[in-house]
Amino acid sequence: MRVLVDTNILFSALLFPNSRPAQALMHVAEYHDMVLCDRNIVEIRDILRRKAPKYLPDAEVLLAELSYELIPAVDHAEKLIRDAKDQPILNAAIVADVDIILTGDKDFLSLDMEHPKCMTAADFLEFEGVAH
Repeated sequence: MRVLVDTNILFSALLFPNSRPAQALMHVAEYHDMVLCDRNIVEIRDILRRKAPKYLPDAEVLLAELSYELIPAVDHAEKLIRDAKDQPILNAAIVADVDIILTGDKDFLSLDMEHPKCMTAADFLEFEGVAH
């Protein structure tokens, strides 16, 4: 499966290495095709600079070591999601034919879409049959 990992999953995995987001990220890395949107990478760096600058080097190491497909944000298209900042990421996931968006973002999770399916880390781990 192709799984787009949202910024909040990356952030949680970096700050809380034993968390469900970290488990989900590692599971995706090992068993699926990970997809990151260029907008997510910009966001994670911005958030870390503001909220947790000591984790920036860890983020760079993680991004360098993970195997993923980098897709560009797509700015045009109708509005499908409440938060305008999320729309280009959602568009990119649709254009790149991603199967799952792994996220903790309520705006993504409230979407009633079959493809891509939006899932929390806990839901994804349960869906994959991974013990918590």
